[in-house]
Amino acid sequence: MNKKQPTRGLFDEYHVLDKLSKLKDPLEKLSSKIDFEMFRPLLESIYGNTDRKSNAGAKPYDYIMMFKVLILQRLYNMSDEQTEFQINDRLTFRRFLNLELGHRVPDTNTIWNFREKLKTDNNEKKLFDCFYKKLSESGLVIGEGKLVDASFHEAPRQRNTREENAQVKQGEVPDNWKENPHKLSHKDIDADWVKKNNETFYGYKNHIKADERSKLIDDYAVTSASVHDSQTLEELLTTEDKGQDLHADSAYTGPNQEATINKVGMNNQVHEKGYRNKPLTAEQRESNRKKSKKRARVEHIFGFIENSMNGTYIRTIGKHRAKVIIGLTNLVYNIFRSIQLGLNMLKGEVCPIVK
Repeated sequence: MNKKQPTRGLFDEYHVLDKLSKLKDPLEKLSSKIDFEMFRPLLESIYGNTDRKSNAGAKPYDYIMMFKVLILQRLYNMSDEQTEFQINDRLTFRRFLNLELGHRVPDTNTIWNFREKLKTDNNEKKLFDCFYKKLSESGLVIGEGKLVDASFHEAPRQRNTREENAQVKQGEVPDNWKENPHKLSHKDIDADWVKKNNETFYGYKNHIKADERSKLIDDYAVTSASVHDSQTLEELLTTEDKGQDLHADSAYTGPNQEATINKVGMNNQVHEKGYRNKPLTAEQRESNRKKSKKRARVEHIFGFIENSMNGTYIRTIGKHRAKVIIGLTNLVYNIFRSIQLGLNMLKGEVCPIVK
């Protein structure tokens, strides 16, 4: 005999959410600390006016809600398919997005299309800069020193022949890929291989400049994995950093790097490097040890992204999409770091529209 299924009460969902609140739902804290409405003017400039010419068809999703979907996606490093499933499955996700049980949930294609719009005109960078400007205005960016470093973001590994790899390295597209558009769409000709500490990586690099005291990311650059860390130094450092200490590992040593540091007027606190037949002196080693106490703070940033945000794996193809993923990752890191620092974003403040 089948047991009678329990009937659902009118306030069951409320009671579950109340219990989740008592268990300290991190997304509820995020909603209480960050006013995402600050992004609305910028999002409307990216995605177009919200006015509809016709009332026919389903009502489009709110831009803020969709942006928060991308925040969730980066916070938990989920694929589009996983994101759709988890929003349907988890009450905490629905509450964060202001979606009740009867509301439509954006599907995989909707999420992909919304994120795809960010890859043009550096739109993801505009969103990052928007929030960073608010952090700077709030006084959280101390401006006493800067940290620079880079981390790998691995992409789907390509199974190419040696001949195909040779052509890609020369900037050419293999003929058999051109003849098969479907195959070409799954080939990443922007990512690259690199070997470091006996480990092989394929994908991209996230080069960051961060505030030494607050550990907030000031700026970033995205390159293929094979680009040396020091090659983006000139892009990251500006005259606004004048007078501050620059902390970095020995990968950022060399005459070109020293010239860049001097050009912007920063104090060079980069680790010194030993060379063949010219090892570091005891004094230099001691100097590097002292510098490490501050330089190591950049590892806390990458540690949070790798561990608390479930890693840095990229599922997309091509540098433009990788830039979006990495840019949003850096933005989400700054959002959570600002909450750790005690930020409570003021209501009503919005980010300017950037052309």
